[in-house]
Amino acid sequence: MKKLLLILCMFTSITSCIAKNDEETTSTTGQRTVLTENLLKNLRTMHETGFMFGHHDDPLYGIGWEGDAGRSDVKSVCGDYPAVMSFDLGHIELGDAKSLDNITFEKIRTEMINHYKRGGMISVSWHLNNPLTGGDSWDVKTPGVVTSVLPGGAKHELFLTWLDRVAAFFNNLTTEEGDKIPVLFRPWHEHTGSWFWWGKEHCTPEQYKQLWQITRNRLDVKGVNNLLYAYSPGTEGIGDVYMERYPGDEYVDLLGVDGYQFGGEAGAEGFTKTMNSMLTFITKMGKEHNKPIAFTETGLEALPMSNWWTEILLPIVDKYPIAYVLVWRNARERDNHFYAPYPGQVSATDFVKFYQNPKTLFSQDVKNLYK
Repeated sequence: MKKLLLILCMFTSITSCIAKNDEETTSTTGQRTVLTENLLKNLRTMHETGFMFGHHDDPLYGIGWEGDAGRSDVKSVCGDYPAVMSFDLGHIELGDAKSLDNITFEKIRTEMINHYKRGGMISVSWHLNNPLTGGDSWDVKTPGVVTSVLPGGAKHELFLTWLDRVAAFFNNLTTEEGDKIPVLFRPWHEHTGSWFWWGKEHCTPEQYKQLWQITRNRLDVKGVNNLLYAYSPGTEGIGDVYMERYPGDEYVDLLGVDGYQFGGEAGAEGFTKTMNSMLTFITKMGKEHNKPIAFTETGLEALPMSNWWTEILLPIVDKYPIAYVLVWRNARERDNHFYAPYPGQVSATDFVKFYQNPKTLFSQDVKNLYK
């Protein structure tokens, strides 16, 4: 009898361990906060009013400044903040106090809360390190990185601790009034290229999907209920190229695309053609999958064209039902690495015209995103 009880106890213990391990990376999509659901609802209908303008790291630094309270290059030019501000969590996985762009995560958290209180939207990307080599996101020389973080891989347990640190950040993103701030999370972006270790040449479609699903499930298990998830390939192609690694409707809330104009003014025609093709396709996919769409990253480095905003960008995005368009950061530590104008910059006057267009929505135009 004692043997039987012992066997039953051992069996119960083993099955409990199996269940516990399954729970670590397996979850149905969790119940999201009302504020988060309201944001999704409003992203679906945003195009009926216009499209939001966004800028990465907008309140953190800019051309010739860093950390000034209330400052923004965009605001200095047009008098208003962007409607969307994006931030990056690179290096949070390491337990570091500062991001890969040398900004404290506490400062990033503060500016996220500030922007939420303005009524604006927050997006987050994650340029995490290479868990196999210790290099950065662009360290792609060593094969098998994605394999190493999947179940059974040498770095799987490490990867789970990284996800837990991300989860802790999102779970701590609350106001003094107790609002848990909604965020559009954009993991594993630009995967149709191969410059990141999760890119097309570095894993199979099924491995990429599994990476995405583990990410979403782990955050669900950890109680992260204030996220929407954006799928944002690059401009490598439409059709199968865009959708080949799509993790599934239950894992994705918004369809996006990242695409930049390269080659200065000479690249304008190619950029226009490519983006019209991409945005036409994701408009179709958005309708088929019942997802809002967005131009999740774009820009022309150093903005050498004085009319880029109204003659290149606006005619492209004005034709499609996008929720927002976002340009990349204004680096304070690299010369000519900026994507929004600053006072006196050659495109600043044109940007004001862009701002004044009734279709472009900035911070003062979006007060009801969470209602």
